[in-house]
Amino acid sequence: MPEMTLIDALREGMDEELARDPRVFITGEDVGKRGGVFRATMGLFEKYGEGRLVDSPLAELSIVAIGIGAALAGLRPICEIQFADFIHPAFNQIVNEAAKFYYRSAGQWNVPMVIRAPYGGGIGGGLYHSQSVEAFFCHVPGLKVVIPSTPADAKGLLKSAVRDPNPVLIFEPKKGYRSIKGDVPTGEYTTPIGPARIAREGSDLSVYAYGMMVHYCEKAAEQVAREDGIQCEVIDLRTLLPVDKETILQSFKKTGKALIVYEDNLTLGYGSEVSAILSDEGFNYMDAPIKRLAGADVPAVPFSHPLQEAFMINPEKIAHAIRELAAY
Repeated sequence: MPEMTLIDALREGMDEELARDPRVFITGEDVGKRGGVFRATMGLFEKYGEGRLVDSPLAELSIVAIGIGAALAGLRPICEIQFADFIHPAFNQIVNEAAKFYYRSAGQWNVPMVIRAPYGGGIGGGLYHSQSVEAFFCHVPGLKVVIPSTPADAKGLLKSAVRDPNPVLIFEPKKGYRSIKGDVPTGEYTTPIGPARIAREGSDLSVYAYGMMVHYCEKAAEQVAREDGIQCEVIDLRTLLPVDKETILQSFKKTGKALIVYEDNLTLGYGSEVSAILSDEGFNYMDAPIKRLAGADVPAVPFSHPLQEAFMINPEKIAHAIRELAAY
């Protein structure tokens, strides 16, 4: 299996879907000749032309609205939002239109569209280029929300999203676009939307994460195993909506202790839902308080690098939280 970066795997997934299905097209700001702000679509314009790689105005509302209209007309749009921070002007289109068309039409109309957006901090992007917005959309029935943490899943989940009859949001950890590398299967494959992944097996404590935090949790788990003999099971949630309760609870049943790690603000972040599932349906397995480790409740990731590092979760902070929880 060839090794790829996260961004290369996403590009290969889009390339394969464009080749497989003539209904697929990509639209967004600078996705054409420039190849996108992160070069996710680099080379695809030359291969498929301006009818399949469509540069949009600087208007996220119109990017998503065009995608919805195209999906209703039988196409399979992939809409790129340059940064997840910019998705808010399209919130009404996503939440009130795309998510509800199937229900409001009594199953007569599907909206098979994909919305891609890089999210998260750690790149010195400051206030408007570092936000984690996944919790907003995970509250909305009718949407599917996925966040890959490996190149193999990035490609596989994207291909599944393109083929899904429902609107799928893919939030991509941009800090890991080129730093995350991994083997990607050759040939045709997809990663199913729904199931979580056991990234590391363990028996003492369950750690739940997604995106970039999965890699940090794996590093922390290796550190505490080596230094303290604590064996952590790391669960890569990867599909946030729908929620894979079965895998979440099976791991908790085995270990009795849970740490939930995410880089969004702590209060009402996605980890709150995981905590609620564990306390509600896994109470009998509980050997210690359920703990969350997340970003501070401040408006956004600061531009200042020292303040950014203070906000961001890292392997050292995770290892410290693991040791504290393991001591119960």
